[in-house]
Amino acid sequence: MVLRRLVLTSGLTFRILESPRPAGSTAPTVVLVHGIGMSHRYLSRLHDVLAQTTRVVSVDLPGFGGLPKPRFDVTIPQMAAGLAQVVATLDDDRVVLVGHSMGVQWAVETALHHPEYVRAVVPIGPVVDDAHRTLGAQARALAVDTLGETPAINTVVLTDYLRCGVRWYLRQVRHMLAYPLEEKIAALTVPVLIVRGSEDPIAGRAWCRRLRDAAAVSRLVEIPGHHHVAQQSSPRAVASAILTHTAGAWPIAAPATANRRGRAPSAS
Repeated sequence: MVLRRLVLTSGLTFRILESPRPAGSTAPTVVLVHGIGMSHRYLSRLHDVLAQTTRVVSVDLPGFGGLPKPRFDVTIPQMAAGLAQVVATLDDDRVVLVGHSMGVQWAVETALHHPEYVRAVVPIGPVVDDAHRTLGAQARALAVDTLGETPAINTVVLTDYLRCGVRWYLRQVRHMLAYPLEEKIAALTVPVLIVRGSEDPIAGRAWCRRLRDAAAVSRLVEIPGHHHVAQQSSPRAVASAILTHTAGAWPIAAPATANRRGRAPSAS
């Protein structure tokens, strides 16, 4: 059973899709945040697998997934502030916040300013590598990625992009390209689990390792043979990584002045 509701805050409309916690489960609540142009639809298989074990909440952000587009520009801090209000409605102060692609930026910004709500952050396919921080470079990488994704995934991606529309996409993509993710991750005080498909041309291995090394408490997991949308093409592997690495073996939070050499051992 998936419960749906809308949350309106500061002129922004969010959609919540929630699968309640199974009886007897002690796993943390997992909140899934999509990337630019997308919706919960390309997180649906991951959502369903996680829901077998724990409470799962997928969030559609304002202007995406058919939701009303704000009449004003929405920066990453503004979107994150709204997302924090959504998380606050869940009545669970230690969620695992999972973001994919640009969703990583919104998730990281939320955790940075509201660590009291967050147990861990899981960036999947994080963007944007500062060596390829242009719209053209990202478009080329996305085109390459479509060659490795399944037709079903490409159909979801294309139709969600069409629902988003060019205007809203371009207003958000400039924020995406300017966001200094490596600096923001370095400032986090909660553990970070980075997940990428081993064949992802958008979130490369060297970039993800840099992000892992920047974080105070971090691990990196690669899903062999998968691409940028690994959470949809290999949901069980991604779900297993999330549940295994956020089950409580890490510190609940890292000291703000943590020694980077003292971070948790990485999986890659």
